[in-house]
Amino acid sequence: MSDSSKNKPAQNIQWGGRFTEATDAFVQVFTASVDFDQKMAEQDINGSIAHATMLAEVGVLTQEEKTTIIEGLEAIRLEIRNGEFEWSVALEDVHMNIEARLTQRIGITGKKLHTGRSRNDQVATDIRLYLRDAIDAILCELTRLQTGLVDLAEREADTIMPGFTHLQTAQPVTFGHHILAWNEMLFRDYERLVDCRKRVNRMPLGSAALAGTTYPIDRSITARLLGFDEICENSLDGVSDRDFAIEFCSAAALAMTHMSRFSEELVLWASAQFDFVDLPDRFCTGSSIMPQKKNPDVPELVRGKTGRVNGHLISLLTLMKSQCLAYNKDNQEDKEPLFDTVDTLFNCLRAYADMMPAIQVKKDNMREAARRGFSTATDLADYLVKKGVAFRDSHEIVGKAVGYGVAQKKDLAEMSLQELQQFSDIITDDVFQVLTLEGSVNARNHLGGTAPAQVRAAASRARAKISARG
Repeated sequence: MSDSSKNKPAQNIQWGGRFTEATDAFVQVFTASVDFDQKMAEQDINGSIAHATMLAEVGVLTQEEKTTIIEGLEAIRLEIRNGEFEWSVALEDVHMNIEARLTQRIGITGKKLHTGRSRNDQVATDIRLYLRDAIDAILCELTRLQTGLVDLAEREADTIMPGFTHLQTAQPVTFGHHILAWNEMLFRDYERLVDCRKRVNRMPLGSAALAGTTYPIDRSITARLLGFDEICENSLDGVSDRDFAIEFCSAAALAMTHMSRFSEELVLWASAQFDFVDLPDRFCTGSSIMPQKKNPDVPELVRGKTGRVNGHLISLLTLMKSQCLAYNKDNQEDKEPLFDTVDTLFNCLRAYADMMPAIQVKKDNMREAARRGFSTATDLADYLVKKGVAFRDSHEIVGKAVGYGVAQKKDLAEMSLQELQQFSDIITDDVFQVLTLEGSVNARNHLGGTAPAQVRAAASRARAKISARG
């Protein structure tokens, strides 16, 4: 390299003073994040406005400079919202794009905005602001889905269906009770996200690059302006850890796992073999070759996207596992998995919240399925126990009765009293009160049970719990 070329300034407007050559064109593209982190533009502008306001409060900026900066940032916000902003890969990321545009609009005052902060604490703050907003939106969709499930459970509180273990008919339950089981999973998902939000809502701004700043900043001012509940108390930790994003992805993976289970059941129930429900046409697709097909694409996609979110969780865990303090460029790779997890979970919840009220329940088919498979066998065993038979003996008696029913192709409720008495003379004609499907579900009339009265009471409690969120 010649002396003259050594003296040429590097071609990077924000940090080129140290460098004697321009960034390689490929490296410039390879290291840029603006194509995806522009998603945080609103949060970046909000953070900058709060930072400028604080700098003016402590006397680092004049009130006039603060006003000029804020007006410039608001103008840039409008440019971005209107699609008029020109994003540049050469400027690397959302932060430098906005700062460069600000300086272009208002002159040298724009260069004062970055006083007392670094891109390290700036990006850490933006991600937290973005994720906080995302969690709030996701919680709204969760609430909408849960409200739809409660409505469905109340409507179907008396609808009898087979309950399964090992995907084999086990005992009769009500469809409303089954739907409320889904809702309980979502309640826990909601709680996890609310709890996660507490740790997201801590402000790293003021940590600067890693060690804090020599300027007389007041972090409590920016925390209050940005709505943070707490301030990150260690500058090294504030700029470098992404455990809050990992925690969110963990909660999202659990929520998606629950929705994947819902999806599996909907796919089965919508099949010709089960024929328990009819999904609305607008949430299904057909076949290019088989005209009779109605494919449950939305549940299948939700089920499939669960693997995508699980992968993002592993990606972030792996990203962080070998990083020493403080900030490392590795952390640029946190955004795409996080952003996609947010979008995937939100869209899956939205699809289900839209679809759930339109599901048609085929009550007769559910009832017929519950009638088959000896689903009241446990009720017969309990009946014998209440008559004084030891449970293990009653279990054997009922097992023989079921074996007879399989051979004769008769359900227990279809057998005559004489047929049942060949297995135990303790059985009398009152047995038929417990062998009916209605008798079976109504007998489970306790908190958490499948009796229709309990389902309605549970739905009422769930609705009150959802309403209390405000």
